[in-house]
Amino acid sequence: MIKMENVCKNFGDLQVLKNVNLEVKEGEKLVIIGPSGSGKSTTVRCMNFLEEPTSGHVYIDGQELTAKNKTKIVRDSISMVFQQFNLYPHMTVLKNLTIAPMKLHHKSKKEAEELAFHYLDVVGLRDKAHVYPTTLSGGQQQRIAIARALCSQTKIILFDEPTSALDPETIQEVLDVMIRLAKENITMVVVTHEMGFARQVADRVVFMADGMILEEGTPEHFFTDPKNDRVKQFLGKIIRS
Repeated sequence: MIKMENVCKNFGDLQVLKNVNLEVKEGEKLVIIGPSGSGKSTTVRCMNFLEEPTSGHVYIDGQELTAKNKTKIVRDSISMVFQQFNLYPHMTVLKNLTIAPMKLHHKSKKEAEELAFHYLDVVGLRDKAHVYPTTLSGGQQQRIAIARALCSQTKIILFDEPTSALDPETIQEVLDVMIRLAKENITMVVVTHEMGFARQVADRVVFMADGMILEEGTPEHFFTDPKNDRVKQFLGKIIRS
């Protein structure tokens, strides 16, 4: 579903990604871990051209993403859940969930609302349909953001550190929703520092540092027998803490 070939990304003189090669299969749950500043979020943002690679190629379901065709391919194939929720504060929860299906996917109001209520049930927040996002907790807002991504009914959902802006008490409610989603045939790419989630949900774990992929493998391999010394150092610190 996703293929990155020799992707590099520069911000001025700073090279953030260095020849990243990565493939994600249909229905796969890929978790990207690594220290802050390693290029994890930039990698995910290059997958949907929120960041355009400086060089290299990105393919979505066999089609190469370019500056010219990115809008249609991304709209049809990819949804994204951000760190900071990015909900419209002046719209009710229901309006936040129905605006894209109606405007971009040309669904009727009735169809869009049926879809919205279905996914509000999935994330356990049907009773919040008519309130404004600012009245909700951070965990509730992120669950609404996940419901909004699901309403687009895309094959791929990208999660960019979805729990990093949450307090410890609300992290688990978001992870519980994502764990349920992982049982569906949705392709998920998740940037996270939540090692328990990676262990439980990932089909494959990728470790990044200094803009490069240093190791990848199954969670069992990763957490019991990593080969790269940088990975061992990182996991040693995380697991001890």
